[in-house]
Amino acid sequence: MGGGSFGTVIANIIADNGHIVEFWMRSADVAAEVNRTRENANYLPGYQLNERVMVTADMAEAVTDADVIFVAVPSKSFREVVSKLVKFAPPGAMLVSTTKGIEPGTFLLMSQILQQESPKAKVGVLSGPNLAKEIALKHLTGTVIASPHEDVRERVKEILASATFRVYTNDDMFGVELGGSLKNIYAIIAGMASAIGMGYNTNSMLVTRSLTEMARFGRELGADPMTFLGLAGVGDLVVTCSTPLSRNFRIGQALGSGKSIEAATVEVGQVAEGVNTVKLVKEKADELGVYMPLASGLYRIIYEQDSIESIIASLMMGEQALDVEFAAKDQKTLTEE
Repeated sequence: MGGGSFGTVIANIIADNGHIVEFWMRSADVAAEVNRTRENANYLPGYQLNERVMVTADMAEAVTDADVIFVAVPSKSFREVVSKLVKFAPPGAMLVSTTKGIEPGTFLLMSQILQQESPKAKVGVLSGPNLAKEIALKHLTGTVIASPHEDVRERVKEILASATFRVYTNDDMFGVELGGSLKNIYAIIAGMASAIGMGYNTNSMLVTRSLTEMARFGRELGADPMTFLGLAGVGDLVVTCSTPLSRNFRIGQALGSGKSIEAATVEVGQVAEGVNTVKLVKEKADELGVYMPLASGLYRIIYEQDSIESIIASLMMGEQALDVEFAAKDQKTLTEE
């Protein structure tokens, strides 16, 4: 469900593995064109779709016979799409979110929306350092399927795993999903640092302090802080803080070059989840009393027109001095307790 770049590569991987895939797009005209050309020219020009990928704009046709449904639409339209698809989905269908974002107003992650809209469904989350263009080029890639349900983890692994797309499992669904959402904030910061001439030392410090901030926030909300050391945490963070293939990184580069957030969004041309996520996370961090100087600094730049230099100052001057906050011994103590 969802005709963007990631939805396209996921549909094609599953089809290449021998399965029939119903690929839903909102626009009937675009769906017809993709069916005719076997190419999603808007997002992945030149990437040929397997003949087993059946493109449709008819939601009922897309999900009626599905046993696994991947939802790959932007967070702002996630609930709208899910509320419609569950009317047609079979009772036993597994629902898997690939969307990295947080719902405004509720602070719900996408898996929580799935559970609200379909309380009896078995839900999972697919997340990781998964740049669609590199997946399309068959670069070796790892992803994580997270779910409290073992059969969901094993089924998704079975239908997605290939020689170039490795699938790992995790039962901390909340932590995996939160990591995928939070890293978008720090990718914007890394893009800004790159644009103003900061080097590899700065990027390394930003990535590691960002990881600490993510784990600190995640633990406060009930996630296992060790989850952030995996592919969906530090793995995804490293990728999105290092490459202009990341929309959030490009937003940061545009901001760092002096553009307004409105102009930066137009330049990138696609939804960058981090812009909305930083507002929600900053507000929640303030509510919970969680120390997040990087997220708070980015919030001030985007929403209060503060200077970019202030976010660097907040990192250099305001950051707590402790390097590693969550160590293996902490986990041992928790286990013993």
